[in-house]
Amino acid sequence: MIDLIRNTQVPANLMQSAARGALSVPAGEMIEILVYLTLHHKVFGEQASLTLASWDEKACIVAAGDPRTSPEVLGYFVSLENMRTHLLPALAENPSVTEDSLLQLAVSGSRSVVEALFASARVKSSPGLLQVLQSNPNMQPEELAEIGRKLYPLEEQPAAAEVKENEVDATDPVVDETVTRYLQENAEELAAEKDKPFQPIGMVGESGGPSSGEGKSPPTEDHGDVVKSDAEKAAAAAHAKKHAPVHEVKRDSTLQKIAKLDVKGRIALAVRGSKEERSILIRDGTKLVALAVLESPKVSDGEVENFAQQKNVLESVLRAIPMKRRFAKNYNVVRNLVFNPRTPLDLSLGLMKNLLIHDLKNLSGNKEVAETIRKLALRMFKQKMEKKD
Repeated sequence: MIDLIRNTQVPANLMQSAARGALSVPAGEMIEILVYLTLHHKVFGEQASLTLASWDEKACIVAAGDPRTSPEVLGYFVSLENMRTHLLPALAENPSVTEDSLLQLAVSGSRSVVEALFASARVKSSPGLLQVLQSNPNMQPEELAEIGRKLYPLEEQPAAAEVKENEVDATDPVVDETVTRYLQENAEELAAEKDKPFQPIGMVGESGGPSSGEGKSPPTEDHGDVVKSDAEKAAAAAHAKKHAPVHEVKRDSTLQKIAKLDVKGRIALAVRGSKEERSILIRDGTKLVALAVLESPKVSDGEVENFAQQKNVLESVLRAIPMKRRFAKNYNVVRNLVFNPRTPLDLSLGLMKNLLIHDLKNLSGNKEVAETIRKLALRMFKQKMEKKD
C-alpha cells in the first residue's frame, strides 16, 4: 500500500482514509503511510499529521525501537519539531537511528529530552553525544559532573600511548613548522596581546576568582553554627580534592598549566597539544589562541564538528571554520554551524544552501536561531519539495 501511495496509484477516497489512519494494514505500515503523507502530500498532509499526533502510543514505541522501521519514519520521530519524549528511549537505543540525529536533540532539546537522552545507555557510551550534551543549557550541575567522570575513560588513550604520542609530536617537523608560520603571520597582533591572560569563555569557576565570602563581615558569636558549618565545608572540600577521581585532577592540572602560559605559549600548545588541551584552548578569549587550534595538523574532523556547534567560542572561530576547505566539505560541520545560534547571521545565510531537505525542515522550526534563518529555511524547504514533486 505504501508503494501504491508513493506512486500516486490510489484513488482520492482511499487517500482520505489513509490520512485518517483507517486502512486495514499493519500498524507499522500505517505509521509509515501517515509519515509519508505528512511530509510529502499537499492535500492530505495536514490531516495525516493530526492523525499521527494522536496515534496509538504503544504502536509508535514499537516502530521507534524497531531497526527495520523506515529511515523516513525514524527521522520524523527523532526530529525536534515532532519529538514526543515517550518515544525517545526507544529511538535512542535503535541502531538505525543515526548518532547525528541524536546530536541535534542533545544540542537543542528541552529538559525532558535531555533527561531521556541522559538515561540512555547508548548516549552514555558515546563521547560525541556526551560532549554535545555538555553545551545544552538544560543540563543540571550533577549531570554535567557525571559526564565529566564518564568522558575521561571514554576519550583518553592509555597513559603510555599518550606519552608516546607526545614524544612524536615534540619532534614532528610539520607541527613545528605550523607553529612558526602562525607566529610569524600574526606577529603584529601577537605583540599587542602578548600579556593577555587565559580567560576561557563559558567556563565559570574553572579559572579561579574571588571567594564567595569576600567582603562579608565576620560572623558574631551568635552564629557559631554558621562558623562550624563553614569549617566543615572547607574540610569536606579539601577531602574531596584530595580524593578526586584521576581524570578530574588531570583536568584541573591541565587548566592550571594553561593558565600559567602566556599567549605565545598557549598558541604553541594549541597546535602541539592533546585533544583535551585543544578542547579548552578553543574557548580561549584571546582570538589568536582559539584560532591556532584550527591550524593544528592534529585536530580531527570530529573535534571541529563539535566546535561548530558550541555556544561558548568566539564568533571569529565560527567564521574561521568554513574558511578551511577541509572543514567546509564536511556536511556535519556545515549543518552544525547553521544550527548554532551563535554563528553570525551572514555566515549562516551563506551556508544554508548546502543543507539537505530534512535539515531545512528541522531548521525552520528551531526557535534558537534567528527568525530570518527560520523563514528562509522554510522557503528553501518548500522550494526543494516542489522540485522533488
